[in-house]
Amino acid sequence: MTRPPLSRVPWTSAVLLAALGAGTVRARRRLRAIPVLPVTPPAAAGVPRAAGWRLLTARGVDPDAATFLAACAHAEAEGLRVLDLLPADLAAERALGLLRLVDPARYRQDRLGEGRGAGFAVLATEEVLARAGVDPGGPRPDPAELLALTRRLKEYAADATGLAIAPGLSCGGPGEPRGAVRAAELRAQGLPPGALAAAQLGGLALLAGVSVRQGRWGAAAAGLYWLQPYLVLGGAGSPLRPAGLGRATAARPVRSLGAGLRTASAVGREPAPDGAPDAARAAAYRTGLAAGTERFLEPRRADCPWCGSGRLSVRVRVPDLLQGKPGRFTLEQCGDCGHVFQNPRLTPEGLEFYYRDFYDGRGGEGAGTVFGRLGAAYRGRAEMLLPHADPASWLDVGTGHGHFCNAARDVWPRTRFDGLDMGDGVREAERRGWVETGYLGQFPEFASKLVGQYEVVSMYHYLEHTRDPLAELDAAAAVLAPGGFLAIELPDPESRMARLLGPAWLPWFQPQHQHLVPAANLREALADRGFTVVAEEHGPAHQGNDFFGAVALTATRLAPDPDRPWGPGPTPRARLLAHAVRVAALPCFATAAVLDTLRSAAARRTDGGNAYRMLARKDLP
Repeated sequence: MTRPPLSRVPWTSAVLLAALGAGTVRARRRLRAIPVLPVTPPAAAGVPRAAGWRLLTARGVDPDAATFLAACAHAEAEGLRVLDLLPADLAAERALGLLRLVDPARYRQDRLGEGRGAGFAVLATEEVLARAGVDPGGPRPDPAELLALTRRLKEYAADATGLAIAPGLSCGGPGEPRGAVRAAELRAQGLPPGALAAAQLGGLALLAGVSVRQGRWGAAAAGLYWLQPYLVLGGAGSPLRPAGLGRATAARPVRSLGAGLRTASAVGREPAPDGAPDAARAAAYRTGLAAGTERFLEPRRADCPWCGSGRLSVRVRVPDLLQGKPGRFTLEQCGDCGHVFQNPRLTPEGLEFYYRDFYDGRGGEGAGTVFGRLGAAYRGRAEMLLPHADPASWLDVGTGHGHFCNAARDVWPRTRFDGLDMGDGVREAERRGWVETGYLGQFPEFASKLVGQYEVVSMYHYLEHTRDPLAELDAAAAVLAPGGFLAIELPDPESRMARLLGPAWLPWFQPQHQHLVPAANLREALADRGFTVVAEEHGPAHQGNDFFGAVALTATRLAPDPDRPWGPGPTPRARLLAHAVRVAALPCFATAAVLDTLRSAAARRTDGGNAYRMLARKDLP
């Protein structure tokens, strides 16, 4: 039998076949990596200890005492404080979905990884539950609520959360969620149900098309998708035994189509949030906007805040593309030093208005998800210091919820990390244990209280948010001990992408960014304050979001969130437009992701991107 020439190979089917094959092998490998609890718990000295542990279960799930004790014994032996239990009869699609999200071999070590589970039973220490503010004696949750709780608990046990299969545990009811229930469960895991339903339906349509038009290659791809549940979960050695696996495999295309349609329909029918917190938030915004937005801006200044030059020109004018709040903002550039700054600048009252519900409140979960996916960037920042110091104390200014400090512990496990921020997230970082001490307030206000106390001060994407970056540098110089290090990362206003993408360049980040400082200006300011720059990075600091961010900002501009409490209120037309724009943007996001990958590779090769880092040592007296 001769092989077809390469020119006649249907590449769409070949790519699908390769992707499905790799996904099948990966899922099977991951399944074998999940530990299985013994049916009878080991007891080295009598009954395993259950004191200090609580098992939270979804409604209808009733584990026996042996399962509870075996879970306690396993968690204690492995040094875990949170353990999600997978029922042995976990439904096929639930199991496949979990295996797509979680690599058990890396799950525990990934300090920033989101908490994942099956949504039926989770074991946790009473200490973790207390810090997370969870009442174990409350009403039993449904699976969606338990999935959300698992995400939260991992934040309080960042490197002590695991998964295990419990042979004696049963789901206790129907295994496959449908419609609104599936949408709620996806949302509880921080996943967008509408986008996933659209992707699922699009993938099924693509498989159907290639199976009809591309002969045996297309049929092979469709067949592999069809058989995937049994290939991953079937066989005598599988630690999971989904009920009705054969039926689920045989009916997979039909069931997947129905699940996608029902989820999309449920998302489309969802009412606007109308609870008391949202109503109160909307009322507060109406009051704040009644007098207009001009009062949020100071008078325009006629000179550069960095060098005092009067040679100013408009760099960009944009509305609020981040949240769609009313207002229009101008960034001007100095013709002498190149400094870019917001002019007119927001007042403190304006900053409070435009920051509200972005990092905390309504937008807190989304912001936390984004920050949680920057692990590689956090590690690069932490490793920049490796050739220069072995710090005992580190203050992260503008720490937010402490994501950098949490991740940096992998590089600096013996370092004490403290955090400072204006938002309440710094208190949450302290409760999670991501920082030892959280300071709430303005950095210059703490400078006199923290003189000489730290060996490292970091300001990662912080200076651009401040009203007076030079005062912040003065505070850092005061807080650092002689010979200490100041680490800074900033957007680079000299990036080529800033001119190419114009107002849609994400690092303009209006109205939050007050100053964008060229690298030469920062070097000069550091020298004036007794610092010597010992390292500078441009390519490694690049954040691969230029094109993806441009698509996101454009989509927000075309169709703002109809449920935003500062908007005019949701209407059927606004909801339809928002949904249409989101669906239409999916291929744009996919293309943008590819372009950002290429752009990131080029940025690192040419040592030029959309951001830069500096490490400076405070000179000895």
